[in-house]
Amino acid sequence: MSNPTTVRVDVDSSGVALITFDGPERLNAFSAETAAALGEAYRRCDADDTVRAVVLTGAGRAFCAGADMTAAAAAFERPEDGFSASPVQPPAWRVRKLVIAAVNGHAIGIGLTLALQCDIRLVAQDARLAIPQVRRGVVGDCAVHYTLKRAVGLAVAADVLLTGRTFTGSEAAALGIASRALPADEVLPAALDLARDVAVNANPASLAYSKRLLWAETNVDEVAAQETTVHLKLMGGPDAAEGPAAWREKRPPVWHSTASQTGDPA
Repeated sequence: MSNPTTVRVDVDSSGVALITFDGPERLNAFSAETAAALGEAYRRCDADDTVRAVVLTGAGRAFCAGADMTAAAAAFERPEDGFSASPVQPPAWRVRKLVIAAVNGHAIGIGLTLALQCDIRLVAQDARLAIPQVRRGVVGDCAVHYTLKRAVGLAVAADVLLTGRTFTGSEAAALGIASRALPADEVLPAALDLARDVAVNANPASLAYSKRLLWAETNVDEVAAQETTVHLKLMGGPDAAEGPAAWREKRPPVWHSTASQTGDPA
């Protein structure tokens, strides 16, 4: 793709990293270069303990309009050896921080499947959303047959994936695909407010452990056992004392642990 969508990373003083798809003249169309840059941004945010939460959004009026569908791009020609339908590595669910998708506008194809890899989605009410790959002769990507079904169940996932239809952000919230639908100009501020609240008030290690448990593909007994293991690591530590003390004293907590201490980097 000529002039591929780039990826910007800006970290504010509260420890929130804002990752932005930056190709507004092409509605942030996705390319292999974009995938590599997003993966690098996720790795950077995961490794940097000053980053406490992450927001992913798009420049301009779209979140990400999906793959470049021009004839010159040949998006769905037979791929070269080493092809993966999950080109962003690590995926958002492996980042040991809260990752919020601020879907400020249209999210089509991989634009939506990448948002579904995030922990929370806030979406513009009038955004056009779709995973239309069955209408393009291929199938959904980025593990969407797992993430969408896990988020909303088989019936809604089938409605979205097997029809390839377009729906609005408001319907996405009604279906449970997004947490909230807001006016477009409120999506990013709301996502940043939530991220900043988490960056200050959530213990980094607790959040990292909880996220790992939340995304784990294990049975209920294994999850329960892992919860016990995590409690034994955290209880009696300085942050288990700091959290209640900060609540009692009505002040922001001063955490001692970091996400990187939990192991398993992205």
